Amino acid sequence: MVGMRDVAKAAGVSLSTVSLVVNGTGYVSDDMRERVESAMRQLDYVPNELARNFYHDRTGLIGVIVPTIIHPFFSMLTAALQHALAVRGYRTLVCSQADSETGEAEYIDMLQRHMMDGIIMAAHTSHAPGYWTSIGRPIVAFDRYLGEGISSIGSDHVQGGQLIAEQLIRTGARHVVCVGGPRRQFHDLPGDSYSAGSDSGNGYQKASSTTFPTIRYYLTLEYELNKAQIRHDYVEVGEVYDLQRYQRMAHEIFEHRGDIDAIVGSDVSAAYCIQEALRLGIHVPGQLQIIAYDDSYLAEAAGMRITAIRQDFTTLAQLTSERIIREIRGGDDDVTRTAPAEAGKEPSDGSFGASADASRGAAAHLAGTRPLDTVVPVRLRVGETTRT
Repeated sequence: MVGMRDVAKAAGVSLSTVSLVVNGTGYVSDDMRERVESAMRQLDYVPNELARNFYHDRTGLIGVIVPTIIHPFFSMLTAALQHALAVRGYRTLVCSQADSETGEAEYIDMLQRHMMDGIIMAAHTSHAPGYWTSIGRPIVAFDRYLGEGISSIGSDHVQGGQLIAEQLIRTGARHVVCVGGPRRQFHDLPGDSYSAGSDSGNGYQKASSTTFPTIRYYLTLEYELNKAQIRHDYVEVGEVYDLQRYQRMAHEIFEHRGDIDAIVGSDVSAAYCIQEALRLGIHVPGQLQIIAYDDSYLAEAAGMRITAIRQDFTTLAQLTSERIIREIRGGDDDVTRTAPAEAGKEPSDGSFGASADASRGAAAHLAGTRPLDTVVPVRLRVGETTRT
């Protein structure tokens, strides 16, 4: 097996010079570098990646923790993150909480033992913020709050809620059903704040702060519907990995439908509701409007092109990957930054963005929810499931 000593002998240089070239450290003249690289090619020398990473105290490996990869949002996010990290020279190790009860703890252990360089946390956690800040290793939170000093990135959910509200109010909705995860996740931090929280859809209740920024879209939507005196209900669908529950939820909503004329939920919720409406002969969008949140591939494959809030997977992945790499490098500024699209700018794909003033106004009631460090604008892509 060819080693660095063989390369040094063939190139007529010292072993330390070969080490500097292989590890990319220290100064080596252009002539010396060319001699070493030429010898490496002639000998088919392959550097020991593991040894080189240990030399730099890095593994080139980043953990990504998600609730599940079954759900379209998390499968698309994971794919986008893997691509964004790969083009920057990093490999990804994915942990699905639904498939591994101990996965999160194992990843944290690997991070603390320097067996991976950093973690992108994109799943709900039961740990108090102090747990995450005490780890003292590179961590970036995706769409959640993990604690002071831990960077967080996600979509502008206030804008998302505002866009949905504007669409429903403009098209004359009278009774809206919002479908989402367990409401207990929306107030999992101690501390008092006010939020729209009654399941009957009217009024406000006192609630705790949350680590889960997605609540901002529900709260903004509920707030705007209350102002417009539009009735609304919240239906819990359970955990994101329980897709059979989504199907049962759609059946239950229509079984007790009453005067419901609009449904808002994830792409999965929206797709199942469309299928149930078509089965029952309910006209969409004439009798029932449906709006999805995420705009994954499923929004195009549900039998009708669903009107959806489009989360920018590419930009989210780029910003998250850049942030974790900066954390790994100790805050170095040599990582390319990606500026998100300007909020409110009219795109060329037929989607619409809320104005900055509207988003700020809707955010006034969100004092108890933790804002993200970096937010990426969303768009409303109008499809076939809402009225014009």
